[in-house]
Amino acid sequence: MPKNPDNTFLKYSSLGLQLLATIGAAGWIGFQIDSYFGYRFPVFLLVFVVIAFSGMMYKMYRSLNE
Repeated sequence: MPKNPDNTFLKYSSLGLQLLATIGAAGWIGFQIDSYFGYRFPVFLLVFVVIAFSGMMYKMYRSLNE
């Protein structure tokens, strides 16, 4: 049975929105922690964004292989 193209479009567009939301939230949390501790270099921002991006890429890889 062929897949409905509308369902695949919704699936992949939701992945993109999740990617943006997750990276945005991780960046905001990292920025808040850096501001709280008074760091001049955005250590937590970078760490949280890299972790969130890595996790979302893994999730996208798993989703595309289904």
